[in-house]
Amino acid sequence: MRLTRSLENLIEQLQKLPTIGPKTAQRLALHLLKAPESQAQALAEAIVQARDTVRPCSQCGYLTETDPCVICRDLSRDRALLCVAEEASDVMAIERSGYRGRYYVINKEFKLMGDRSLEDLDFTPLLSQISSGEVRELILALNPDIDGEVLSRYIASLASSYPVRITRLAHGLPVGGDIEYTDEITLRKAIEGRKEI
Repeated sequence: MRLTRSLENLIEQLQKLPTIGPKTAQRLALHLLKAPESQAQALAEAIVQARDTVRPCSQCGYLTETDPCVICRDLSRDRALLCVAEEASDVMAIERSGYRGRYYVINKEFKLMGDRSLEDLDFTPLLSQISSGEVRELILALNPDIDGEVLSRYIASLASSYPVRITRLAHGLPVGGDIEYTDEITLRKAIEGRKEI
């Protein structure tokens, strides 16, 4: 079926978003065409405004419109805890857990099989925070995949010369999951990380 060039372009642009496949992109494009003009215009303006005003915080890397960000300005946070996360979306998830320490957000994707090496990532600001003496525990909250494992070990080696405890998020069984359906790597991590009750 032949589509207009504008509609094809809209579908192509929507497919570039994470988790959006061709069918979802087509549904979204058709929805936007049917939506009132004011709604479509508001969406376009929100995208442009966010792109113009939202930047990484100069202290932690979390997304903000005011520098430093709201997390860095919060004096009630535990300055002895520093959590390393890959993306701002990870910070949003960790915040829902009730964590009250500070963050260091890498904001650059590292893939072992990609075109970026570990040396391309600048950890000078992280090491500067650790060397200040305030940080007692560095929490590595990186994805539990091979890339996250390599990145965790690299950061741990960089921080090992400082008097700081280096921890990482626990791995294991999800609450409500069944052991018989758990993959062997997750099950192995759960057994290795078992705790006394």
